[in-house]
Amino acid sequence: MYKILMTVTIMLLGLIAGLFYSYSCSVNTGLGRLTDSDYLKAMQSINKIILNPWFFIIFIGTLFLLPLATWLSYERAGTDQRFYLLLAASIVYAIGVFGVTGMGNVPLNEALARFNIETASLQEIHVHRSAFEVPWNKLNLIRTCANLLSLLLALMAVIKS
Repeated sequence: MYKILMTVTIMLLGLIAGLFYSYSCSVNTGLGRLTDSDYLKAMQSINKIILNPWFFIIFIGTLFLLPLATWLSYERAGTDQRFYLLLAASIVYAIGVFGVTGMGNVPLNEALARFNIETASLQEIHVHRSAFEVPWNKLNLIRTCANLLSLLLALMAVIKS
């Protein structure tokens, strides 16, 4: 059970890290070349599409499976090095990935969803893009790095087993 759980948890960590990484190294760069209006429309579309069952299974599933793996590690061997690595991975994911997304990216996405591009002036569109793009990209970089750190810690725990 534990090995299967760790395998699934690491797969989910890798999938969500890959999603965030792909935004950082390609999607955001490509979107950055669009006009202000096209950029905002594209992000509005992406933000709607990303809210799907597959994303939630991976993103939220990891939030539950990592602490479960930590607890099972404790049950198996007490507070050995694997336990602390998994505990650190859980905390990093909960705060650095889930927390940053929920407290940072999601409010920006919600504000963007409420913004009516069709009725806004070019100046309003430019201001809204400026208020969205830079902070969103910084937050995405933070959660990408946190996710990769969490993945590394979980892999180290598996190597120690």
